[in-house]
Amino acid sequence: MLKHLSRVRLFALVGGLLLATACSAGSGQDPSAPYTDGVEYATIPGPAQRYSPEGKVEVVEVFSYGCIHCDHFAPYAEKLRQALPKGVVFKLVPAPFSAEWLPFARAFYAAKKLGVVDKTHLELFKEKFDQHYPMNTLDELADFYAREGVNRDEFLRIATSDAVTQQMKSDLALIQKWGVTGTPTIVVDGKYRSADVHNYDQLVALTQWLAKRELSAK
Repeated sequence: MLKHLSRVRLFALVGGLLLATACSAGSGQDPSAPYTDGVEYATIPGPAQRYSPEGKVEVVEVFSYGCIHCDHFAPYAEKLRQALPKGVVFKLVPAPFSAEWLPFARAFYAAKKLGVVDKTHLELFKEKFDQHYPMNTLDELADFYAREGVNRDEFLRIATSDAVTQQMKSDLALIQKWGVTGTPTIVVDGKYRSADVHNYDQLVALTQWLAKRELSAK
């Protein structure tokens, strides 16, 4: 088990929205499958709750720039993204699990709006955790994006906008429905959530297996 996954610190976000308890795992298992429902992954109860209406199979990493374990997983996630077959799309969803993590979520949404996530995603982790730049407040994050060529004022305007606040509220509600209780967590097609995996290689392999199974089912 990845015992070092960051755990949720409950946080009231915009209008008192709270994380609920995690969903329980599904049942029923193909004995020939390499992974077990309820062990390495969990079936999310109810109909699929996908992040977007795209027709492709969806792989979502729930993460935070404030999470050192997401930093460790980031290069694995990038290789996973590049290796996913045609018909499967990889998405990032920031988890605003605490007051400390809110600036990182706002920064991600602003970077996404400005079209610089691909350029800055790994670099932000590198500067924060490898180079130990002070990046905890939104102002400090704005300094980072300014170094990457982003207009600082425009970044702050978007990051603090009502639209970003609403997006955080909506995404937190979906993360709650998925039953995510730590980061990094992978959710496949709004149906399956990674659970007790032993290392990041296994998390990648599990994700590929679930994604390919969903793709073949379509």
